[in-house]
Amino acid sequence: MDYEPLNREALRQQAALFHVKLDETALERFAVYARLLQEWNEKINLTAITATEEILVKHFLDSLTVLPLLELPEGAKLIDVGTGAGFPGLALLIARPDLKVTLLDSTKKKLNVLEDILAHLGLSATLLHARAEDAGRDPALREQFDAATARAVANLRELAEYCLPFVRVGGVFAAMKSANAEAELAEAKRALHLLAGKVGRVETFPLADAGTRTVILIQKNAPLSAKYPRPSAKIAKNPLG
Repeated sequence: MDYEPLNREALRQQAALFHVKLDETALERFAVYARLLQEWNEKINLTAITATEEILVKHFLDSLTVLPLLELPEGAKLIDVGTGAGFPGLALLIARPDLKVTLLDSTKKKLNVLEDILAHLGLSATLLHARAEDAGRDPALREQFDAATARAVANLRELAEYCLPFVRVGGVFAAMKSANAEAELAEAKRALHLLAGKVGRVETFPLADAGTRTVILIQKNAPLSAKYPRPSAKIAKNPLG
């Protein structure tokens, strides 16, 4: 199937509106990423978004909006939980190749695709095949990251329990949401307290013609209790709150 090539200038200009500067190397990598995503999606189900213009806005631009909010220093360690087809983690790596990025997903096929894409892009990341609740108990990963990101559909109460175990004290978890963010925040108040998290910033903005997006930044204020994260069945059945 033939797809339209990525409009690099449109991506550059729209990213700049969110204070993200993309050089020519980054733009070339995003163009390659889009093409490979479309090619791979014909073999395995990665994303329902396959039109090039929609990939630009709903995947690439949406991922990049979190970058200036995180304010990560050079060489910072970031883990993207439930990365799927690489969003936002791989997109952030393209914009900031200095970052030490770990892409975590429980589906090995998706990580195999990301391995191929990384090779084509000439970039390096750690690919981690694991369930978040298991990886969050691994001493090599627990509280080892400056930032965790997730663009998952899970409610913030559950998402925080999956992601905050990875974040070091003083680090940040960025939850990327669309609608109902305020309602989720209210429901998650007790959960965040139990998970040593505190809401820092909440930024809501329109994303081109793709609706409203909200980024919730949660600061990690203290070491996490050893009881978290719980097994996924308990998280789903009895969310903190």
